[in-house]
Amino acid sequence: MGLLKNLVNKFGEDKKVVKAKLKEAEQDLRIQKILAERQKSSNRREFERYMQEQEEERITQALSKIRKQKNKEVWKSNHSVLKSDTNILNNDRPILKEKNIFRHGKNSFLTKTKFM
Repeated sequence: MGLLKNLVNKFGEDKKVVKAKLKEAEQDLRIQKILAERQKSSNRREFERYMQEQEEERITQALSKIRKQKNKEVWKSNHSVLKSDTNILNNDRPILKEKNIFRHGKNSFLTKTKFM
């Protein structure tokens, strides 16, 4: 039993070591990025920010086109789950002509209403 407990503890310690190393590496990358930004002029930083915003806008537009195309493919495919095989309006038993149980048996679509 002690051997199993030691293995579990060692496994947990390994995870902690890996997390600590990742945290240190991320912190090193942040420091390097800050130093690189400080070496640039304010105009270059502004220009790079502008270019990055334009690139993000192009990416979102491209993704929007792709999503719309995929959505059309889903609706137009013959094997779609969303596409129904039977049309409820062109059925042997017309639904709109049946009596409405919630309006005391009156059909709300076919009755003519009297205007005052």
